[in-house]
Amino acid sequence: MNASDNNKRIAKNTLFLYFRQILIMAVSLYTVRVVLAALGEEDYGIYNVVGGFVAMFNILSGALSVAISRFITFELGQPDVTLTRLQRIFSSSLIIQVVMGLIICLLIGTFGVWFVENKMVVPSGRLDVTLYVLFFSALSFFINLLSVPYNALIIAHEQMKAFAYISIVEAILKLTVAYLLIVASWDKLFLYAFCMVVVSLIVRSIYAIYCRHHFEECHFVWGFDKQLLSKMFTFSGWAFLGNGSVVLKEHGVNILLNIFCGPAVNAARGITSQVANSVMLFVTNFMQAVNPQITKSYSSGDLLEMHRLIFKSSRFSFFLMLLLGLPLLKNVDFILGLWLVAVPDHTVLFIQLLLVFCMMDCLVYPLITGLLAEGNIRLYEIMLVILNVCNILFSYVALKLNYSPESVYVISIILEIGIMILRIWVSGRAYHLSIRVYCKEVIGRAFIVSVIAGSFTYLLSFHIINVWGNFIFMSLIVFFFTASVIYIIGLNCREREYVKDLLKSRLHL
Repeated sequence: MNASDNNKRIAKNTLFLYFRQILIMAVSLYTVRVVLAALGEEDYGIYNVVGGFVAMFNILSGALSVAISRFITFELGQPDVTLTRLQRIFSSSLIIQVVMGLIICLLIGTFGVWFVENKMVVPSGRLDVTLYVLFFSALSFFINLLSVPYNALIIAHEQMKAFAYISIVEAILKLTVAYLLIVASWDKLFLYAFCMVVVSLIVRSIYAIYCRHHFEECHFVWGFDKQLLSKMFTFSGWAFLGNGSVVLKEHGVNILLNIFCGPAVNAARGITSQVANSVMLFVTNFMQAVNPQITKSYSSGDLLEMHRLIFKSSRFSFFLMLLLGLPLLKNVDFILGLWLVAVPDHTVLFIQLLLVFCMMDCLVYPLITGLLAEGNIRLYEIMLVILNVCNILFSYVALKLNYSPESVYVISIILEIGIMILRIWVSGRAYHLSIRVYCKEVIGRAFIVSVIAGSFTYLLSFHIINVWGNFIFMSLIVFFFTASVIYIIGLNCREREYVKDLLKSRLHL
């Protein structure tokens, strides 16, 4: 398949994923508003902390999830791929996930209960329902864990339309849950946690049925391939360190905020994560469409095409985040006031700082795909663990010294610079990526565009009597100015010509 065909497939899959994301984001924004209003800040904070605690057990499962996706996609890129080989990978992956899920549920049922009863700050009279939330969160986690091999098949085969169609069902189910919270007389925190289990079970069942009907290798066969398992466990063993340290950093800091600042700050952090994730998912969806092509290019030995995709996707990921993030940064107060009934303290600054972090992270995100495709990730994972552990330690010290909750985001931004340098350096060693060209064509262009567009956004100020008019006009000015800077400075000559031709064909000029 040539570069043109690859670009068309990436564009088509990106559109499917964007449709899915717009739908999910619209539903999420509405349901968060309803859930926060129905539960209140304290109960919403409890759900956020308990759910985050359960997600910490991705330390044990996340590495194997990465290994499954990598091995299935890599195998499909091989010229001599066989159905038997793919079935062995899928079946081994499913057995591993079941065993891992049972172990994690056992840990949650022991250590998790002890933690909730002895370490968490829980309002008086809410301990029992908090334990129910822990149980339901663990059950949802186990259900989602089993879906990993199925989702990996969809991504590897680049059938992103499945995500788009199934997301319609998921959106309807979540809207139903929001309605139940409004009309039901039960304990709303208990009801919400239970309903999310039901939603997870229905959605994951649909994914499994789709895969069984569309992919021949999605048929379970007993038996272990010892050589395959050895490679997967070696790969996932190192991915365990880095993947786990990322999860530990995110939810470890969340627990520190609960201990030092209380559940209300956790509510602010939960809302912040919702907003940032909604924006970041546009970038993630774009990369989800590109990632299989990067892995398959390496698998087939076409390093030139692999490097081209990494350069291009790195810049486009950052520019997409910049286009969406700058208008949000400028109007975050208005958006939160429109979205939420009551905005928890610290939320505005939390969002602004986290968006800056996300912009930095997405700039070098495609390099991770290249490292996973190459497979030798030991050095990168060790260094990543060190930086993420430092993040937790520095956050603890800052909160212990009575610095504001915002300090944990500032620490993350500072350490993210080190992670960016690490990814670029290791990529040069692992798959011969030109560091000089990457810094010039990706980092250099992104830095100039962000300085110009960011300065313009910061200095832009005017007032229209109508607040809606002010919001719309300000957002459009920031968006189109940023798009113009990206077109003039961020894109190379070939990409500018492509954009011109695309606009002419669409506008029939």
